[in-house]
Amino acid sequence: MGGNSPCASCKLLRRRCAKDCIFAPYFPSDDPHKFAIVHKVFGASNVSKMLQELPVHQRADAVSSLVYEANARVRDPVYGCVGAISYLQNQVSHLQMELAVAQAEILCIQMQHEPVMATPQMNPDDHIHDKSFLLQNSLPQYLNFGSSSNVIHDSLKRESIFGET
Repeated sequence: MGGNSPCASCKLLRRRCAKDCIFAPYFPSDDPHKFAIVHKVFGASNVSKMLQELPVHQRADAVSSLVYEANARVRDPVYGCVGAISYLQNQVSHLQMELAVAQAEILCIQMQHEPVMATPQMNPDDHIHDKSFLLQNSLPQYLNFGSSSNVIHDSLKRESIFGET
């Protein structure tokens, strides 16, 4: 900052905050934890080099990404934010599967409530579009389940970075 109060970086590193301090705009003195965690994971010198190589208009986003990655690395030293992304992708996949099961259950219930009409003698190829034929012949074998509790639930065994299990 160069003024009265040094930025969080200069305060942590115990140095005088120059007018042109590269950290000052992104690590204010009122949020010392933000720089401390980035410094712990990446090092002040590396962060300084990264910021200097970027155009000024991209630096704030870069700092935001560094803070996110540093927090993720502290929580999960092996996978970092990739672990969080993987966890979220697994959750999306699981929820998509549950949605498909629920939609299939709804379809099955709707088809059970439709009046079943006797089908006249027809060519077997004509039955492709006949709902009652599907209900009587092929659909129950694919949708034969009582509830979504029969679905195998694949959850992560390790603690996620969000604190859930």
